[in-house]
Amino acid sequence: MKKLTLAIMLAGGLMVSCDKVLDVRDVDAYSPELVWSDAKAANAFLTNIYPMFGNWNPGLDQMSEQLSSGAMYWYADRVTISNGNFKSWDYNRIRLINTAIEGVNSGTLADSIKSFITAQARFMRAYAYFDMVKHHGGVPYITKPQDKDKDDLMTPRNTTKQCFDSIITDIDAAIAGLPPRYATSSDNYGRIDASFAKAFKAKVLLYKASPQFNPSNPWNNAYWQEAYTASKTAYDDLKAAGYALTPDYANIALVEKGPEVVFAVVNQYPNKTTEWDNGVRPGSESRGPAGSVPSWEFVKMFPMKDGKLYNDPTGAYYKTDAQFLQSYWENRDPRFGKSIVWNGKVYEVSGKPGKRQYTSLGIAHELDDFGVNPAAGINSTNRDRYTGFFVLKNSLLRLKQAEVQQYDVDFVLMRFAEVMLNYAETANETGKLADALDILKQIRQRAGIEPGATGNYGITATTREAMREAILAERNIEFCFEGHRFWDLRRLRLLNRLDGLTKHGVEAIAISAGGADMPLSEARTKANAYQLTEANFRYTLLQVPVSGVKVFSVPDKYYFFPIQKDVIDRNNKIEQNNNWGGTFNPTME
Repeated sequence: MKKLTLAIMLAGGLMVSCDKVLDVRDVDAYSPELVWSDAKAANAFLTNIYPMFGNWNPGLDQMSEQLSSGAMYWYADRVTISNGNFKSWDYNRIRLINTAIEGVNSGTLADSIKSFITAQARFMRAYAYFDMVKHHGGVPYITKPQDKDKDDLMTPRNTTKQCFDSIITDIDAAIAGLPPRYATSSDNYGRIDASFAKAFKAKVLLYKASPQFNPSNPWNNAYWQEAYTASKTAYDDLKAAGYALTPDYANIALVEKGPEVVFAVVNQYPNKTTEWDNGVRPGSESRGPAGSVPSWEFVKMFPMKDGKLYNDPTGAYYKTDAQFLQSYWENRDPRFGKSIVWNGKVYEVSGKPGKRQYTSLGIAHELDDFGVNPAAGINSTNRDRYTGFFVLKNSLLRLKQAEVQQYDVDFVLMRFAEVMLNYAETANETGKLADALDILKQIRQRAGIEPGATGNYGITATTREAMREAILAERNIEFCFEGHRFWDLRRLRLLNRLDGLTKHGVEAIAISAGGADMPLSEARTKANAYQLTEANFRYTLLQVPVSGVKVFSVPDKYYFFPIQKDVIDRNNKIEQNNNWGGTFNPTME
């Protein structure tokens, strides 16, 4: 036990944050013969690296149309060479991973333990390097622990192709050494297995083939076939292993260890909690105002329940813009009601039966309201940060207001729906449109969209280009608030769809049966009894934020972010990216 405690302390000490170029702390600060000759100590060392997979973050999709916050996300010069925004240079973690690989294989543990630890570590190395390559293109691909006294730390960048090849080599080695899948009852649930590694390999190759890395030949390069092969393998193998779509979209994360969860970061109160409910709930049901709220622009993107957009004249639920604004909650894709809270919606948060959520100024709680209604006689303090909508998805409604920081739902990093849609995308780009359509139909069937007369769930795509758009639109809805949207647009070189974007919210004002504004005293009385429904209000649009920067600015040079100046200043062999004034080509070309 003393050995295990010491190993944990030492491993934790080695993980002190450090962003310096291939910076090396003294790896002799721990005893290799102690750690790598004791299975518990070796596993403890590796366990200390697992936080790299992150946890719930309510604000990830502020970068896209999906969420709004207190200010516009993409203001001018959001990313510069000097600041730390969108920089991924994680060589402290790489050094720890390489230390684990080298250490365990030089120790006296059984071969089976060495293989298991090595396989996890090699996947971790691939995962960390992929994040760096996704941000910057090729980076120095270091596979040995760097010793500041013995090694040449002035290491140049590998090409982007070399990095992708090395990432795949590491993943393949990991797959060979990992069990196919952990049982949900296993003590190893939450560790990397071969199913997660196969799914991630497919994702890496999807990026490798993407327009981001192949700007002059975005759709017909040879890498698409490679990506398709890996995606089909992942889809087929995981399906054979028992992975499937969770029947109810609302339960993907909330019913933990479900069939759709490919990899999850395990949370458990009181030992490990995370900030989801505290970041998305209305202020009256949380510890403060919500930090991220859905925008009107995203509300419009959800299809109707026939799978078509509200303004599609061929749809069964077609509406004009004016009609839609006054009834946007009606006849929607069921994922809408399971993802978003709106004014008047039944929202039984904090275990309150029959509760409806209100956002109307003068009626709603002061930490929930949004609007400028002069009849209220007060100003909303949320005018610059709210939109009249809140996030419902993955919220643990049973938690009382004082308990929101006890949120401990397992963080789902990879789910089977992503495996499916990655497969659909690669199938479409390699001429297999029917296979792509089949995947979209499965996703929409689970969502609860009507199949329609054709049985295609509202999907009308008959060309490669149209199917590409259909898949992108489906990913936008299916993965909402999970942090995919910006990165999807970026790898497809479609950031121009964000450039110039403004965001809006919807103000609700209570009305009487004849359409006249309802006296606020009457409206408050009815709202307190949850008697006002969505239809008892009229709705108007308001720009958010009302002050400060209002328009997104996302330049093309953001397809590859720069290496931070501080890194280059300490290593003259590191070239800056050519889209940031340097000479390094971060693409595959």
